[in-house]
Amino acid sequence: MATHVLTDAVVDINSVDHSDHVFQVTVNYGAEAVDDTTMGTAGTRSFAAGLKVASIDVDFYADEAASKVNVLLFPDVGVSRTVLVRPTSSAVSTTNPNYTLTAMSTTLTPLSGTVGAMNTVRVSYVAFGGGALSRATS
Repeated sequence: MATHVLTDAVVDINSVDHSDHVFQVTVNYGAEAVDDTTMGTAGTRSFAAGLKVASIDVDFYADEAASKVNVLLFPDVGVSRTVLVRPTSSAVSTTNPNYTLTAMSTTLTPLSGTVGAMNTVRVSYVAFGGGALSRATS
């Protein structure tokens, strides 16, 4: 699979599959840039790789029904959860890896939209308790 159009991504939060309500998901992974500039560096800052940074942002269509998006995610703000994302619902493989993060929901927007548009929910997760983003291919 060289390129891929997302049409069947899996988003599982705390062992609950929310994929049927997700319209956008972003897995973010990087490293902080730590300034290690010294005298004599020819006027250009220098940086070293610092701590890794991992987060996951998910956009859902809102649903207030029992056991659905709003009801399950609202009490999760500030709570550690396992978030799993993969490109398709097919089996995990080298071309369909699971990205897993033990994370805390830092921001929940339970109601968002404009007149005549779908009500949406956005939730942002950051690594919790030193947890790292993992990428599993089997």
